[in-house]
Amino acid sequence: MADTKKGREDQARDAEDRQRERELEEALDRDDEAEPARDDQDDDTAVRRTEDESADPPAECQRRGCTESASFTVVERYQEETGHGAVEATASLCRDHTAAESPANLDGVYAEYLFRVEPLPETSDDTE
Repeated sequence: MADTKKGREDQARDAEDRQRERELEEALDRDDEAEPARDDQDDDTAVRRTEDESADPPAECQRRGCTESASFTVVERYQEETGHGAVEATASLCRDHTAAESPANLDGVYAEYLFRVEPLPETSDDTE
């Protein structure tokens, strides 16, 4: 089979469809699980728990079509254009895509604006 743009687009669409199906199956499996008991906890504990749940970044670069392993996490916090508050965008990227990254939402800059690039823990050990 020849490598054509249409073929690559079909492969990408098929991969996205498979990912959506996996996510749906996982969501349905979680739906069958019993919900954990709620304890009376302060807000700080709830925030920490939320951060811990998202502490596992993807192993691959999140840019479409890139299969390199992720080396960095790029975080940008900015004001949403609609004025409904702050938005925090996070992406795990390979070294090449991280080098090309720059602040994209400078129109939404405010006192707590943030643009940060951090190495992923497992990649900093590999470079020694």
